[in-house]
Amino acid sequence: MNRSIQVEGAFGAIKEDHNFRQFLLRGKEKVMIEFLLIAIGYNINKLHNKIQDSRHGMQLHEKEIA
Repeated sequence: MNRSIQVEGAFGAIKEDHNFRQFLLRGKEKVMIEFLLIAIGYNINKLHNKIQDSRHGMQLHEKEIA
C-alpha cells in the first residue's frame, strides 16, 4: 500500500520506450554493465529533456527551514 511506483515506472519506460526486452550479453558482471549503461542513458535522456524545458535545478517542493 505504501510502495512507491517511481522505480517500476522507470523499468517500464526502459522496456517500452527504449524497446529493451533482453540482454545481449551473458554472465552477471556483463549483464550488470549492460544495464548500468542503459540506466546511464535513461538518466542522461531525462536530464536532456529537463534542460530543454528549462526545468533543471528546480526543486519539486520548497525547502522547509526548521
